[in-house]
Amino acid sequence: MITIGCYHAHYSNIALIEEVLAPYEVELVHYVDPGLDRLKQGANFSETFIREKVSQTLQWIAQCHADAILVTCTLFAAVLAREAQHVSIPVIGIDDPLLQKLQQDSQEYILAFTNAATVEGTMARVKEALQQGETNGQANVAAASRTKAALIPGTFELIMRGDKKGYMNAVTTGLQQLAAQSPEKTIVAAQLSMAPAATLASANAGTEIHSPLASLALYLEQQLHISRR
Repeated sequence: MITIGCYHAHYSNIALIEEVLAPYEVELVHYVDPGLDRLKQGANFSETFIREKVSQTLQWIAQCHADAILVTCTLFAAVLAREAQHVSIPVIGIDDPLLQKLQQDSQEYILAFTNAATVEGTMARVKEALQQGETNGQANVAAASRTKAALIPGTFELIMRGDKKGYMNAVTTGLQQLAAQSPEKTIVAAQLSMAPAATLASANAGTEIHSPLASLALYLEQQLHISRR
């Protein structure tokens, strides 16, 4: 059995990860730090600060006898490319399965967010992943243009103050609206906290709305060789 250190920005993500990995022979140890999301709104906040804090936490989790680290916050995951290089164990971002999927097909995507602070970093990771999968500059431009971001306004503050029901309802409605407005595009709930709403919206809209949980277990099977109980 391997130990996965799970790095969260909000306590609500713990239950989601516990549920999806319950069938597997893994020990999950959770580390929660909501501070960076709160500080992100400050006038003196900098990307250097978040990189340093994430790097320190990754090093700490690795020292706590973890075999791998799963970073479930898209704000934290946005700086992984550089910081994960300094960690001696595998570090996986919650959006890694999505990035892999984007590289493997040519569909048009809309990535939906509730936290405005995570949009820029996530879309930068998407652009980089798409460019890695292309072979020339012209193809790079085309790949980047087929993936857009959409913010569902007035929702993130609901989950931050513990209004899970209000957040669920608002995000579900927002995802259904995006699906109705752009039926030719694939809608993705980009943040882990949106996963339950994505499931409900998929059922209500009659079309699949992807979430970070949809392919996480299979991705971890491939990357960490975890096995079912």
